Order: sequence, then structure tokens, then C-alpha cells
Amino acid sequence: MKLRELKELFQKELTGLYDVEEIDSFFYILIAYYLGLKRITLALKPDISCSEEDLEIILKGLESLKNEIPVQYIIGETEFFGLPFEVNSNVLIPRPETEELVDWIIKTLKIISSKDNLHILDIGTGSGCIAVSLAKNLNHAHVYALDVSEEALKVAKRNATLNDVSIEFTQVDILKPETWNTVFKNLKFDVIVSNPPYVRALEKAQMKSNVVNNEPHVALFVENNDPLIFYKAITKHAVDNLAAKGYLFFEINEYLGNQMIQLLKSYNFDGIELKQDIFKKDRMIKGKISK
Repeated sequence: MKLRELKELFQKELTGLYDVEEIDSFFYILIAYYLGLKRITLALKPDISCSEEDLEIILKGLESLKNEIPVQYIIGETEFFGLPFEVNSNVLIPRPETEELVDWIIKTLKIISSKDNLHILDIGTGSGCIAVSLAKNLNHAHVYALDVSEEALKVAKRNATLNDVSIEFTQVDILKPETWNTVFKNLKFDVIVSNPPYVRALEKAQMKSNVVNNEPHVALFVENNDPLIFYKAITKHAVDNLAAKGYLFFEINEYLGNQMIQLLKSYNFDGIELKQDIFKKDRMIKGKISK
């Protein structure tokens, strides 16, 4: 089958589930991954044919897309902050807004800190995308990361190896912060960052089914009656475990920005800043410890 015909088949089979641009993107991602062909190559040579063996594996990918499996899970990888990451169903697929959070942290530290031995803690690391990206871009930082999921930590450790960075990973329940000091032996951090679960159950209906049906719910959802449960635990811990003038960064629910401001104020954080992402949604917040 010619790749031009295969692309037309993708549009035929997936129309109704995804928009046209998204379907084309899936096609080019699978062709690049399985055949090593770039989009420009197909534009210049649309009549290239693929072997029966290659066709079979690409059609399997098409079938997975029809079942609304995320393309990143199909190929087992994605890119985040210009770096390669392994992903599977045990971890969330990294989002562009989280890249913005990482960029904000790096820019903040380069402006305000002259320390050569920064200590950074990533809480709820998942794939390790935040921790790995910070370690890769802040050469003198000592990065620590924790998660409640053993399987997620396996992925994060492989991503640290893949990107040639050293990170100390620990399995810890975010909601049991009383155990953290025994893990880190009262180490003080210059930055604590977290992208914890923040999607309320009431918002589930607004989400795409390929996310709800495939990505780990433990990393996504919180109960409607206590949507800040993780933020409260982490903020309380940060008060005692941030170094002098240390920073707390969060990715947040776009609808809960004001509540997050009040939470940080209640723990006497200074310099609180709510930041919008590229889609003009309140998605990030930072505060500085007032001591």
C-alpha cells in the first residue's frame, strides 16, 4: 500500500473521533516512529510504498487509535522540554503547560539564585518529566523526586537514565508528609515543585475520553469536596522544609487560582504570583517562604 493511500485510510477510519489535523499528526508520528520517514519526505514522495510487515504494525497502531489509546502510549515515548521520555499507562502523558512550569522555575532560579548547589524536590513525579528537565538544565542542582506509585517510579528512573541525569527517587505517599523527614533527613530545599492531582470529579465530563479511559486516575482526579487536598499537604510540608527564601511552585486547576492564593497566604508565603499558560488559563502559582 502506498503511504498516500494509508494516510487517506487514517482519515476515513478516525474521522468523528478526532479532527483532521490531529489525525494527520497521528499518521506522521507513527510513520516516523515505525518507518523512520519524516513528514517532508512524504510530501515530496507521496507514492512511497510500505512493506506488508510495516503495514501490519501501522494498522495495529490505527486500531489502537480507533480504541482511543493515546498515540504516546502506542509508541511508548514522547518529547518534553526538548527531551525524550518513555511513557506508559502508569504515568500521565506530559503536557505543554507543564513545560511552561519548568521554564518558569528555571528562569526564576537563574535570576534570583547564585547558589551552585541548589536542592530541588519534585513531589508526585510521575514520568519524571519535571525532575529530569530541571536536572538537565540546572547543572549544579541536586534533584530529588517522589511518587506514591512504584510503577511510575520505574518509568521515572528509566527516564533519568535515558537523559543522563542523577536524581534520587523515593516512594512516598504525598498525603503522609510526616514520613518525609525520615526519608530526606531534614534536608532543606531551595525549590519544591509539584503537579499533583487536581481535576475534580465534576470536571471529568469535560475531558476527552482517551484521557479518562487510559491515563492513571490516581494522578488526575480529586474529590469535589476537597480539591486542594494534595496542595494543603504539600504546602504544610514546604513551610518546614524549604530553605530560607525558598520557592514553592505548583501546577494548578485553572478554576482554583483564587483558592490557591488564599492557601499560600494562610501559610505566610510572600511574593505569590498566579501565572497563566499560553491558553490564558490560570495554571501555575509560586510563592516564597517568608523567613
